[in-house]
Amino acid sequence: MAAQMAVNSGASLWGPLKELWETVDGAVLRRQPESVHLLDLQLKKHKPHFLSLYTNPPKSAEQREKVRKASTEGIAIQGQQGSRLLPEQLLSEAFILSDLFDIGELAALELLLAGEQQQPHFPGLTRGLVAVLLYWDGKLCVANSLRTLIQSRHGKTFTLDLSGELVALTMRFTDELMTQGLTKRILTLMSEINVTREFERLQKERGLGNEKHRKEVSDLIKECRQALADSLFSWTCQSPLSEDDTLALIGHLETVTAQADGSLDSVNLALVMALLYCLDVSFVEQGTEDREDLIQTLPLLTNRQYVEAVHSRLMEGPTWKLPGLQAVCRMAWALSLRVLSQLPQGCALVEFTEADEALADQALLGDVFLFMKEGILNCEGFAQEEFYIRRLHSLITDFLALMPMKVKQLRNRADEDARLVHMSLQMDSELPSSLRKDLDHLMTLIGEFYSKDSFGLELGLEFWCPTESLQHTSLQGSYLGMALQRPPHKQVVLSKFVRQMGDLLPSTLYVSYLRMLKGLANGPQCAHYSFSLLKTNGATHSDNLQGVSGSPVSWEHFFHSLMLYHENLRRDFPNPDASQYRHPSLRGITQRELEGLTSFLQLLTTIITWSENARLALCEHPQWTPVVVMLGLLQCSVPPVLKAELLHCLAAFGKSPEIAASLWQSLEYTQILQTVRAPGQRQAAGIEVELNEIESSSEEYPLTRGFCHLISTLVESSLPTNLGAGLRVPGFQPYLNFLRDSVFLPFPTRAYRHPAEKWEVADAVLEVFHKLLRDYEPQPSDFVQEMVELQGEQVAAHKPPGHSVMFHLLNDSPMLALCLSLLEEGVRQLDTYAPFPGKKHLESAVLRCLCLLDLALQKEMVFMDLLRESHASMLVSPLEQLLQGVSPQTRRADYIVNIARYLYHSSSNPEAAFQSAKILRRIAKYPNIQMRLVGDFTHDQSVSDKLMAGFVECLDSEEAEEGTENGDDSDQQKKVARIRHETRIHMLNLLITSLELKTPNVALYLLGYEVKKPVSSTNLQDPGVLGCPRSCLHAILSLLQRGTEKRSGPVLIQQAPHMAELCYQVIYQLCACPDTSGPTMRYLRTSQDFLFSHLQHLPFILPSNEIAALSQMSWLMKTAAIELRVTSLNRQRSHTHHLVGLLLDDQPHTQHTADGESGMEEETRSVSGFLHFDTVSKVRRKLLSVLDAIDFSQDMPELLQLDFFERTQIEQVISNCEHINEQGHTVCNVKLLHRVLVAEVNALQGMAAIGQRPLLMEEVNSILQQVVERNRVRRSLSAKRHALRSWRSLVETLLTACPVDLIPAEDRQLIIRDLLLDLHDKVLSEEAAGELMPIVAGAVFTLTAHLSQSFQSEQQQGAGLEASSGFASIANSALHLILRKLLDFILCTGGGYQRLRAHLYGALLYYLQIAQKPEEPDTLQTAGKAMWERLTAPEDGFSKLQRENLAIIESYGKALMEVVCRDACDGHEISRMLALSVLDRILSIDRQNQWLVYICNSGYLRSLVESLRQDDAALQSLLAPQPPLLKPLYIYESKMALLTRVAKTGQGAVELLRCGLVAQLIECQVFDMVPDTDAHRLMRDPSGFIPSPMDRYRQILLPTLVLFQVILTSTSMNHQQGAAQVLQWLIVHGDTVQSLLRCQELSMGALQELSLLTGIISKTALPGTLETGGEVNSAVLIEFQGHINRFQRLCLSLLGRLAGSERERLLKQAEIAAPGDSAERREEMEVTIQQVCANIMEYCQTLLLQSSAQAQFSICLFSPSGSEPAGRDGGRTGHLGLVLYLLKNSAADFFRFHQSHRQSLGKLQTLDQLPPDELKELCQGLVSGPGGVEKISSVQRSLLAKRRLVQLINNRAKLLSLCSYVIETCLFVLWRHLEYYLLHCSPTDPKDSLMPGASLYRSRLTDDSFGGLQASRGLGQPRVTQQDLDLLKSDMAAGFGEALQRKLLEVEGLYGQVRSRYTFIQALVRRIRGLLRQPKS
Repeated sequence: MAAQMAVNSGASLWGPLKELWETVDGAVLRRQPESVHLLDLQLKKHKPHFLSLYTNPPKSAEQREKVRKASTEGIAIQGQQGSRLLPEQLLSEAFILSDLFDIGELAALELLLAGEQQQPHFPGLTRGLVAVLLYWDGKLCVANSLRTLIQSRHGKTFTLDLSGELVALTMRFTDELMTQGLTKRILTLMSEINVTREFERLQKERGLGNEKHRKEVSDLIKECRQALADSLFSWTCQSPLSEDDTLALIGHLETVTAQADGSLDSVNLALVMALLYCLDVSFVEQGTEDREDLIQTLPLLTNRQYVEAVHSRLMEGPTWKLPGLQAVCRMAWALSLRVLSQLPQGCALVEFTEADEALADQALLGDVFLFMKEGILNCEGFAQEEFYIRRLHSLITDFLALMPMKVKQLRNRADEDARLVHMSLQMDSELPSSLRKDLDHLMTLIGEFYSKDSFGLELGLEFWCPTESLQHTSLQGSYLGMALQRPPHKQVVLSKFVRQMGDLLPSTLYVSYLRMLKGLANGPQCAHYSFSLLKTNGATHSDNLQGVSGSPVSWEHFFHSLMLYHENLRRDFPNPDASQYRHPSLRGITQRELEGLTSFLQLLTTIITWSENARLALCEHPQWTPVVVMLGLLQCSVPPVLKAELLHCLAAFGKSPEIAASLWQSLEYTQILQTVRAPGQRQAAGIEVELNEIESSSEEYPLTRGFCHLISTLVESSLPTNLGAGLRVPGFQPYLNFLRDSVFLPFPTRAYRHPAEKWEVADAVLEVFHKLLRDYEPQPSDFVQEMVELQGEQVAAHKPPGHSVMFHLLNDSPMLALCLSLLEEGVRQLDTYAPFPGKKHLESAVLRCLCLLDLALQKEMVFMDLLRESHASMLVSPLEQLLQGVSPQTRRADYIVNIARYLYHSSSNPEAAFQSAKILRRIAKYPNIQMRLVGDFTHDQSVSDKLMAGFVECLDSEEAEEGTENGDDSDQQKKVARIRHETRIHMLNLLITSLELKTPNVALYLLGYEVKKPVSSTNLQDPGVLGCPRSCLHAILSLLQRGTEKRSGPVLIQQAPHMAELCYQVIYQLCACPDTSGPTMRYLRTSQDFLFSHLQHLPFILPSNEIAALSQMSWLMKTAAIELRVTSLNRQRSHTHHLVGLLLDDQPHTQHTADGESGMEEETRSVSGFLHFDTVSKVRRKLLSVLDAIDFSQDMPELLQLDFFERTQIEQVISNCEHINEQGHTVCNVKLLHRVLVAEVNALQGMAAIGQRPLLMEEVNSILQQVVERNRVRRSLSAKRHALRSWRSLVETLLTACPVDLIPAEDRQLIIRDLLLDLHDKVLSEEAAGELMPIVAGAVFTLTAHLSQSFQSEQQQGAGLEASSGFASIANSALHLILRKLLDFILCTGGGYQRLRAHLYGALLYYLQIAQKPEEPDTLQTAGKAMWERLTAPEDGFSKLQRENLAIIESYGKALMEVVCRDACDGHEISRMLALSVLDRILSIDRQNQWLVYICNSGYLRSLVESLRQDDAALQSLLAPQPPLLKPLYIYESKMALLTRVAKTGQGAVELLRCGLVAQLIECQVFDMVPDTDAHRLMRDPSGFIPSPMDRYRQILLPTLVLFQVILTSTSMNHQQGAAQVLQWLIVHGDTVQSLLRCQELSMGALQELSLLTGIISKTALPGTLETGGEVNSAVLIEFQGHINRFQRLCLSLLGRLAGSERERLLKQAEIAAPGDSAERREEMEVTIQQVCANIMEYCQTLLLQSSAQAQFSICLFSPSGSEPAGRDGGRTGHLGLVLYLLKNSAADFFRFHQSHRQSLGKLQTLDQLPPDELKELCQGLVSGPGGVEKISSVQRSLLAKRRLVQLINNRAKLLSLCSYVIETCLFVLWRHLEYYLLHCSPTDPKDSLMPGASLYRSRLTDDSFGGLQASRGLGQPRVTQQDLDLLKSDMAAGFGEALQRKLLEVEGLYGQVRSRYTFIQALVRRIRGLLRQPKS
């Protein structure tokens, strides 16, 4: 028992029943797949609810006790652990509810809890009131389910076309219910449930809330009753009731009473119809295939007892409360008996069937036809049910067809009565009392019944028998398909009835007969037949010229009478000034004549409304001239009612445009509305007087309404601009003024006898305004004041009427004020939820007001623009500002609020809500109004709640359905569903527009964010939590979430794709906007898990609407990208991991297994995974399947095939009609284009044009279709681009923003591989659209970059690449495939798309980087291996991959070379840079030099070299203090890098020299423009991005120097040619070079310059170089020689600075300048300084060697002084002491560096054991920013430390090699000089000592040149004395001591062996030692 006592928080009386209804609805009405099984389960579960219909769970003492204790002991709630304590208040409410509905206490408690839960859906109601609604809603669900189940049955009347399985299930179930007494239960409930009684009970217990709640409760109760009655009706439609049930039904109907107006209510009507279908046998006549089976089940034919029981009950039963109803049932029974008597089964029932006549007589005595008309037809529910209409039709027609004698009796009786009436009139006596009006009633009934045809069935056709064979295509009515086939008997009888009744018609039946004809003329075919009937009736008497004695029912008779009336009345047409005008003369038209005339006018109106042929035939009839006669009668004094009918009739004529034009002129001519005043006329005449004097005093306004209707019809057909020309200013203006000033503005203040008429008048006049404004397009001509000539004067012309309406709406005019007050009145009336007279017309008038405002807002932009351009003096204000005005009624600015309040009534007034949403959306575009709106909306709390509820209700609306744009609106329900959907679309667009504006805006208020505090402080909650109301955000989320838990995915995506797209967009905007992002994403993440639940259903596939599906995915992916970024930043790893797994996993998810079995499955899976790799089938990664869903191909529309129009002109027109729509797509405005083209066609003149018109229009049509197709293609491409971009951003976010360790490296590579291959496959297919390529190229670039990074990080982590294994997780074959596809992509882009190729070149560079070997530490051990070992070592992974890459690249041959080279030489800057880099990269791996040969041979190299000259000017502009753009610099750097790469091979270098590279560079002047360093200090770019001018200069100079150095190195074989050219460059730019060599401020940059310059000088500035210059004349040679000497001097002085004391100072300075990365800076400086010294020493060595092979003839570079340099000054020239000093220092440095190198190597080998502090210290230099090291992970830290160590080791290795070289050269220079000074120098006369050397040179050089050399080499010391030499020797001996010698030999020992290079240190040391020890000669 305890288990049953748990409370169901969903309320067992509501939740499960709601679910039941959804299942039934889904299975039967929506036909969802797989629903039969669910339905079966639900029916089994809820069978008790159906069997004991509406029986509530009983109360019990135990339950009462349990509930009472719930406040102290608590109570268990299903699905929640433990028990919950409930407040006392709730329990007392539960007891009240339990007593109120007489239900169990627990059930009541459940209802209250559910009410509490559902409260947010019902703002403003307490939980108790919601519980009342839920109670009745549960009941309604049961009733609706029952009705739907019964409707799905198979039977005799209709079918829903459901599957056999489903029908079998419902038949079985409902049959069982029926046998258990369903009918009697329903009938009992009909008596028990009663709105008034229920309301009294609720009222007593305060169970009713506000008006809306009352209405909702009463609607629910009424719908329950209706649904139950409909269930019974649906049953009897399909299968008969049993005998008992039938009698019970009859018994119930006996007690039924009518409503106040005599009609039945809709529930009783359903029961009456149920009985009529029970007694129906007419289906027997229809030959359906299952007729025999149906006859078997019909008790009327098979069960005699049934017939007897029903017969006796109906014949002899008591009198019913409604005798008319009894008469109807008797008539139905009589007709059934008559049918039975004609069937073979009827023989057995003769005793009953004979009584049919008697029954029919009884029925007629009971006024059966009168009751049918008043009791059944007048019931409001009757016209909404097709099967009611069909049953009544069969009753009427069966009576006429089956009982012809009865009809004849009725006619005879009527003739008799007519005679009696006639006699009594003659004798002025009383009318006889025994008159029966049965035939009259019958005719009126037929007229009434057929004049309403809400389903377009045109049942009246059965009364018309086609007399001649009608070969008419549109007639496919009953039995008219075969024109010559004999019509069925019934149709013949009925048509005979219509004709015979009209013959010799007694005057008493005249009006009824006309009314009958009017009903039977309702419908296009019926109207045609009636027209023919009236024509033929008159035709027989055409010989009689008077035409009076013709049949009274004919056109002839009727129009003749009209003419006579007109003749008569016109004679006494009074003088308008005469006073008796107000009292029309008494003779004229009698009451009976009036009735006849109105009936005939109505008949005429009906016929010409339906039949255009009739309209034209009558109008053009020469004798009758109906239009003229009617207009004539309008001028006579006839009652307003008749005038109104005449106006309606004229309006029907005016439906044809050809009649309308002449009708306008006639209307103006007859002055019905007086537009021209005669001079001296005192008062107005015409309709204005009638309105003000006659209609106002009688308080009825038929004439005014008729006039509005006429104008409304005419305005639609044509608006004549020249109306009234000649007599007044032409145009429509007077009519508009009358309608506005005399009809519309006074309407609220007039008196009305029928209150409803007030709104009818308003509606009629607003309809005209609406049409005028709707068809108005502002034109420039409207704003120019045109003049017309009138009776010799110039007067101002009228503007178009639409312009006038617009003007009044854009001003604070009475018209606008009235429209707005009407809106306020409307919303006030709707808020009462009470019916009132004229409600329908009020709603219609309000709707028209809203439409007017919407149109004005729509057109005001164009209107205002044209007004501004025209400079007219008209004043208007924008409507959105006028709407902010203050309302005179409420004294508040609440116009817009009133408009918005219509959304609250969307359930009852969907169209008003739609217009309201449209207006709000138009207003929301203006940011200044948004602020005001938020204030207005939130000003009053109750209004604010209502508005919010209104918006939410519209979004929640369940009936909304996304239809086609212009679906057929014939089905009212579908139309409403579409309007509701459009409303939702407008509201979402309103939110989207508002969210783009600044805060606070309406969207934030509607979505539930804070508008009074900062938005970001919002804390979003589920509705109801902490009093949070249900907002639009909740509504949007619940729309999107519906169905996410099922496998099929969110329902909205399929049902309303466009809507879903907008919903996703709103969510994205909220996540993307910085203010709303935080709260939104928190809410989505915590309470909804929104993104995961939606992303798991990607990709969305909608074959019918691909564009919407792509957009939905785009917004969702963009949101997901934001979420991934945010969760990664906030370190919410589990969330990020969850999403990353979902998007990237290729293992199938086992979500749908039950909990129990998952564990077992996991185990088996892991085992199988261990044994054989891939037994688990892999699934496609989510990201890839999304990519699959984007179709890259795009079908393009073909070119236009035009016969008449000129294609180029048409294209021009199309492009003129293009505009950018809300989504930002450029589309063509099809309506505008249509207008333009049709105007063009209409402008054609001449007969030929008229003949061609159909063809022209056809062509216009094809153009329009083409344009629609083009628009679709554009939208489709745009959607694809959007989707691809979003996909790309998601992929990039996944790879960059998410923590690296979430995706293991090998998975990452596999994922990138899959993505790359798929992307390429899609983009390389034949059909791929070019528009998508740029996005794909961008994605390829980022993916390849990540692939490359992934490999590099893997290598750093020590996954060394073995020779065979290929790369980590991706086999080389996959990499090759990627490369091939990449190259294919580059080639397929062809000549265009250069910018796109930039991405691909970038990708290619990243790809080629993969095969680059990482930097390895130089351990100085390699020398240990023999050369042979190195040659035979196996190839490592890098070289293998590189070799294969190259093979692939070469397989593409010239095509690829051509593309890359072309891009490198020309085009967009970035593409050029990247193409140059690609060339550089390929040349670096191209061992066979195929590319090099191609570049040289095809002339691209020469082109590149020659372009350097053109770059000069651009580069010069870069050295200005504020440079324009740095592009030229980057391109120049790329070019130089490529040329340097080319120069690295001897072949390339020679080729460059041949192309004249150096000559080009000699001509560049940029090298001479060295910026002034101090001047530009102030101009520093604060961001540090733009380098200073000096840095820019170095960026230009250094590449050139590097290039020279490489050329000099590469051309060492034929060295001289290159060297001479380079020397020439040095000399041409000599001043610059010298200033650089003299540089005072030795910064890092300056040192780099010096390092390169000295390197070049050491190789070129040699005496020998000049020889190769060819025949140079001596003067030039001397000049060159001078330059060379100057270079030498400068170099030596530089050595003095760098080898001397300045070195330490420089290194110190570097540490101070950049303390952060000082270690690295210092290392760089050390290397550079060492390099400069090495270069200069090399130069000295070369000079010495070149001067002579022997020391005695050598030149001297250093003076013989051995003392070490002191202070800054190393002497102006060098002396040997400097060399010795350098030697010592270098030796000392060598050991220092060697030590450091060894330590670093040791650290590298034991990296994992290093203490953390050391690691941190090592990383410090590579991580920028304070605290940078703390932030990075330990893995990263060790990677960085490793990188830093490798850097250190390699730096030290470089320094060691430089030191060893410097030591060697120093020793050589020392030895050479000492040998000369100590052995060969004679101290007395220095000249002699130099002579031998000179003679040596003389053999090679001319005297002059030598003279120059000697002059320079004398070093300014004229003589060397003996003292100098002695001093030198002693100094040297002291300096070059034992210690130094040991050190030097150790250097050789340490370094020489390792480097496998034999140095000469040992030999030189020995020789110097020898020289110094030598005794004095």
